Amino acid sequence: MASQPLRSYLAGVETSIPLPPLRHWFGEARVASDWVRGRLVEKALAARYPGDGRAVIVLPGLFTTDNRTAMLRRVLRTAGYRTYGWGQGRAMPVRADSLDRFDARVTEVMQREGGAKSEAVTLIGWSLGGIIARAYATNHPGKVRQVITLGSPFSGSPRANRAWAIYELIADHKVDAPPIAHERSGKPPVTTVAIWSARDGIVSVASARGTDAERDHEIEVACGHFAMTSAPDALEAVLRSLAEA
Repeated sequence: MASQPLRSYLAGVETSIPLPPLRHWFGEARVASDWVRGRLVEKALAARYPGDGRAVIVLPGLFTTDNRTAMLRRVLRTAGYRTYGWGQGRAMPVRADSLDRFDARVTEVMQREGGAKSEAVTLIGWSLGGIIARAYATNHPGKVRQVITLGSPFSGSPRANRAWAIYELIADHKVDAPPIAHERSGKPPVTTVAIWSARDGIVSVASARGTDAERDHEIEVACGHFAMTSAPDALEAVLRSLAEA
């Protein structure tokens, strides 16, 4: 049950938007077993989808750090990609300078990869990280080769998830009015892949899947939201998306 401050905040706010079923929210507790399953097969998956050495930056979800994407990045490195965390500490609600700060990280990676001759990077964003990745690619398409989102609520209402109210309590803006120049559901001018799950207990299917006009490809996986960076089928979906790009 929501706390008193949260109930007071929600009073008068439109909350009739369909959310993931509560059984899926409770199902997020399977994240530990999904992590174990991913750990057991990560080397085999990496061997099945060898990479081409491109630079990949992985962005974490709301309130998490690069530690939560460690398994995904390790699998990508094992497959042969040059993989980096986003390097911004804990992912908090976006600020007016969020894209500028991330641009500094992308520039740092590109310089490390080859300076002025460096190729564009691939961005993989989990949840909020995917929103930032799509916004960045829209504003800096020359620096981005591909965007892959993992359970990111980029389509439809920004309240079609179970995290928006907490986001707004902490942020200095409404979830539908972020302080960055970006049309949330507009497709970035680069190849985009949306990885989503019908078992996601946080973000609605339609929001994470998007429409044909909002992304180039979509892949369904069978894991919860919190396991998007560790469950075997999610790891395989990312590797396959990279191999086919």
